[in-house]
Amino acid sequence: MPVSPCGDQCMPPRDRDGEVGLLHLALRLSGVVALLIGGCVLALALPVLGTVWRQQALVAWFRTLLRALGIRIVLDGGMPAGGALVVCNHVSWLDIVALQVLCPMRMLAKVEVGSWPLLGPLAGRVGTVYIDRERLSALPDSVRTIADELRAGAVIGAFPEGTTWCGRAIGTFRPAVFQAAVDAGARMQPVALRFRDRTGQVTTAAAFLGETTLVSSVLTVARTRGLVVELVVLPELRGSDRRELARRAQESIAAAIGAAHGHRVERPSHRLAA
Repeated sequence: MPVSPCGDQCMPPRDRDGEVGLLHLALRLSGVVALLIGGCVLALALPVLGTVWRQQALVAWFRTLLRALGIRIVLDGGMPAGGALVVCNHVSWLDIVALQVLCPMRMLAKVEVGSWPLLGPLAGRVGTVYIDRERLSALPDSVRTIADELRAGAVIGAFPEGTTWCGRAIGTFRPAVFQAAVDAGARMQPVALRFRDRTGQVTTAAAFLGETTLVSSVLTVARTRGLVVELVVLPELRGSDRRELARRAQESIAAAIGAAHGHRVERPSHRLAA
C-alpha cells in the first residue's frame, strides 16, 4: 500500500486572522449539511434525468458545495468531449469535488469511501468505482473493470499516488491504472491540482493527511478564509508503456504545481500576514 510521509508537520500553523467567525462558520456548516441532504435526493433523481441534465445538475451541486465551504474554484483549461482517463495528484477529499466541477466523471476510490455518511451513498449513485487497496489479488480484475468502462466511453478519474500528499510534495504515480487506459485505447488526461490561501500563496491547509478524520478536515476547511482550489488541464498523454506514462504524468503535474517528488515538507514557523 502506498505510504505518504506527509503529516501534521506539513500543515500550516493555525492563523486566527485567516479564519471566519463562529457565526460565519455555523452558516457554512449548515449549508454543507443542507447540500448533503439535498444531494441524497438528487442521487435518487439522477437515473430519470437525461444525460445533459444529469451532468449539469452534478456540476451545479458540486460547485455549490465548494461555495458553501467558502472555496473559490479556478479552472485553467477545459476537458475535451469523449471518454478519458483523468489522472490527478491527490491532496484532499475536496479533490473529488473540484474534479466533478471540471467534468462529471466516475471516480476510483478506496472502499472505505462507500461507508462515509451521506457522501458514501451519493458517491455510489454517481458511479464511483471502488478499489480494495488491501487486496492486491483483486488488482487485475479492477484494471479490467476500468478498461471496460473506458471502452464504453466513460470519463474515469484516478489518483495514481494511491494516497494523499500535502500538495507541496508529490508521490510516485502507480502504473496500474495507466494499463487500463492502454488496454482500452483511451485518452489519458493529466490534471494538476493545488490550493492557495487568501494571499495567493500555495497552502497545505486543505490537505487530508494521516489520522485526520473527515469531520475535523471539514471543520478546518470551513473555517478557513479565502481558500482557492485550482485545476490545470495539462496536455494529453500518448503511449503504450504504462510505467513511462505514469512517470510522464507525475513529472508534468509536479512541474505545473511546483511540487517536489517525495520531499518531506517541514512545518512553517511563520504566521500568515493579516
